[in-house]
Amino acid sequence: MKLKNTLSTLAMLSVVFLTSCTNDNVENSTSNSSAVAKSDGSTSTIFAVNETYNIPTKIGSQKPVNLGIAGDFAILSKTGITNVYKSAITGDIGSSPITGAAVLVRCTEVVGTIYTVDAAGPLPCSVPNATRLTVAVGDMQTAYTDAAGRINPNFLNLGAGNIGGKTLTPGLYKWTTALTIPTDITLSGNSTDVFIFQVAGTLKLSSAVRMTLTGGVQAKNIFWVVSDAVTCGTTSHFEGNILGMTGINLQTHATINGRLLAQTAVTLQMNDVTKP
Repeated sequence: MKLKNTLSTLAMLSVVFLTSCTNDNVENSTSNSSAVAKSDGSTSTIFAVNETYNIPTKIGSQKPVNLGIAGDFAILSKTGITNVYKSAITGDIGSSPITGAAVLVRCTEVVGTIYTVDAAGPLPCSVPNATRLTVAVGDMQTAYTDAAGRINPNFLNLGAGNIGGKTLTPGLYKWTTALTIPTDITLSGNSTDVFIFQVAGTLKLSSAVRMTLTGGVQAKNIFWVVSDAVTCGTTSHFEGNILGMTGINLQTHATINGRLLAQTAVTLQMNDVTKP
């Protein structure tokens, strides 16, 4: 008799427990519901399921490098811009603190403004604006420090310093020596992906070699931060912003969709430079 009563009590408790759980589940489900009007005037309830815990963090995602006012320039340097006529530059250019006489670009080669620290720049188009240039150069140096200081690279010394033929995905890359690109490469991703390449030595893009962007990758989101000289070989094509601690050299008919931001000089030889 006692056993029978005990079993009856357990059965009743089980019913109460299951009913409570069912009610809790209904409450949790309806807490993220919304009513949607249908064409016949009635409404239908749609339940939203929160599965954010299943969304992985994107591997290699990086914040863009803030270029500040330096981002307004296609070419910016501290010690001058040399040039073999005729180059085609789309975007503002400038050099500071060196005199405007060190900007050896003709007015007809630039679709944009040529800024100089004094009136010695290319005539009749150069615009003396030492204050703007000082701020821009300072922003360029800050951007270099930011990009060079990013830690925990997704790729370290990829290809032992030779990335010819590779398809690169978004992220932070670091090389502790020089980097060479002897054959074509592809940067693949989407329109918001950021690529940062830290190079401790020189960067050399060989003649006739091209960088190609796929999947919507934008040159404005690509940053090459290089502690030594950068050289783009004859008829080569480069993509992205170059933040160079020293010189940036474009050889004959090399082209770039990006910015040349050098803490020494920029050398041009009949090149196309387009600010993204």
